[in-house]
Amino acid sequence: MRTCFLIFCCVFSTATVHATCDSNMPASTPDSQLIDNGNGTVTDSKTGLIWKQCLEGLSGADCATGTAINFTWQQALQQPETVNDADGFAGYTDWRLPNIRELRSIVEEQCSSPAINVTRFPNTPSSDVWSGSPVAFKSESAWVVNFYDGISFVDDRNSNYAVRLVRNAQ
Repeated sequence: MRTCFLIFCCVFSTATVHATCDSNMPASTPDSQLIDNGNGTVTDSKTGLIWKQCLEGLSGADCATGTAINFTWQQALQQPETVNDADGFAGYTDWRLPNIRELRSIVEEQCSSPAINVTRFPNTPSSDVWSGSPVAFKSESAWVVNFYDGISFVDDRNSNYAVRLVRNAQ
């Protein structure tokens, strides 16, 4: 079992994912920056972005219901349209796939397994998540963030990874 060194980095319950965090390092996404809107979304006060708390396929107040769905990059690009056309989520119909810079902004640099604030993004598996950013020098590839350790990498668009949707705050 993994443990946390900082309470703001982890949620403690029997069904919760626990991150390993380095208490000697300041949090890059502290709870005070990530506001739980109480409707399955989180607002990042630093970037002004609103995130779905759960990866696509997961639901519930603690994101413990269901299974994260993996998509090819083309399917990942279409997922926001699917959500928006089905009356959206949390009253919004302008969800989209984040670009690589936006997706990297929610990586919690002091934690791993997963490298995300698990208080605000509970039960996030240590999985790879698509960005909407294609790779200019490699036309069949796109950018991905690995939420085990927070690294970004390039992979083939036919690979299958999770999706977390975002929208701009109004």
